Amino acid sequence: MNEPSARHERGEAMFQQVFGREPRPGSYPEFLRITVDHLFGEIWTRPHLSVEERELVALTAVTLARTDWELRGHIGAALHLGMSREKIVEVIIQLAYYGGWPVANNGLRVAQEVFAELDAATGRLDGATGRDAGP
Repeated sequence: MNEPSARHERGEAMFQQVFGREPRPGSYPEFLRITVDHLFGEIWTRPHLSVEERELVALTAVTLARTDWELRGHIGAALHLGMSREKIVEVIIQLAYYGGWPVANNGLRVAQEVFAELDAATGRLDGATGRDAGP
């Protein structure tokens, strides 16, 4: 079951499910292969947690780590998996008590940027609430 080609195929399928796109090779293709094979092909496909629960864990971890690039990606993944903007914001607000106010403030800033970029791309009017600002 953990044959390298099967693990890679599972990893690519899980990555697609989480992010809604194929993995994109960057400057380090070997690191991408390791990420797809091990993180998404083995860890994300384990039983007992749903994909949505795993995304909440990942969103929490990258918020606490203040890794803005990964946080942007996981906010997008959370939205892709059907999580509401309000839920994402609530997760980040709760982290103020566990990771500190600057962590939550940074996370909320990144979320606001991601929401605004998505709104600009889709023509939405109100990035702060995720709702159209019209009547």
